[in-house]
Amino acid sequence: MKTILGREPALWLNTLSAALGLIVTFNVGLTEEQAGWLVAGVSAILGAIAAALTRPIAPQAFTTLVATVASAVAAFGYNVEPTTTAAINGALLAVLMFITRGQVTPSRPDAPAAAGTTSAA
Repeated sequence: MKTILGREPALWLNTLSAALGLIVTFNVGLTEEQAGWLVAGVSAILGAIAAALTRPIAPQAFTTLVATVASAVAAFGYNVEPTTTAAINGALLAVLMFITRGQVTPSRPDAPAAAGTTSAA
């Protein structure tokens, strides 16, 4: 598995999801409902791709589920600003990435070893 600038694709996908959520905070002309759909949809799609790229799938799938549900609840369950929805999504993704990072590996066995580990030849 190739890395992107020395990082795993799953990390980049989660970061991209959080960054797109951040863009919503700049009031780019979206209604509360549109912003909610955008943040929740992007979280779900990019999270599913990231889950497909990691093993075991469960930690990344859990991260995706929590971030998507939190965004959807913030957008559709309560009357909140798009900035709040994006902030909730970004904060959850950041915290959950740190928690689950040590529990997942790239899905391909030929991926480079993590820093600080050695492989038997």
